[in-house]
Amino acid sequence: MTAEILKESLPDPAEYHAPASYARFVADLKASARAEGEPVISPRLFASALRMDIQTLASRAHVHRSTITRGQGAEKLQSFLRDAIRVLGVAADINGNLPDALFWFRNEPIPPFDYQTPEQLVSAGRTDDLVRYVQSLKAGVAG
Repeated sequence: MTAEILKESLPDPAEYHAPASYARFVADLKASARAEGEPVISPRLFASALRMDIQTLASRAHVHRSTITRGQGAEKLQSFLRDAIRVLGVAADINGNLPDALFWFRNEPIPPFDYQTPEQLVSAGRTDDLVRYVQSLKAGVAG
């Protein structure tokens, strides 16, 4: 399959809506990377799935907003995206559905973390703490 065919079959990032499953979301991100010919997470597709404007994404990733369009492979940006996807994967694993995980990530304050949202915690570099916290919740539910 050529890059042009792949690009035609992908949704426009501006019109992208997150699928119901985390696996499908990751598959869409991979397909976008293959179509672009770069092994990077598409910041525009990610932002669209979370209904996040480019300025907010840039702010959360601690990069200039032009980096989103001109420097998609920037390590700071890609690191934030990888960490966010990791947290979303753990959250979706607990409740089994990506839309709820996306809502939780953007909006729900977490009391043990001074009522910061998961999005704010990932931005602050607290991804490992957040993942351990979510995994402890899962262990509490399972055990």
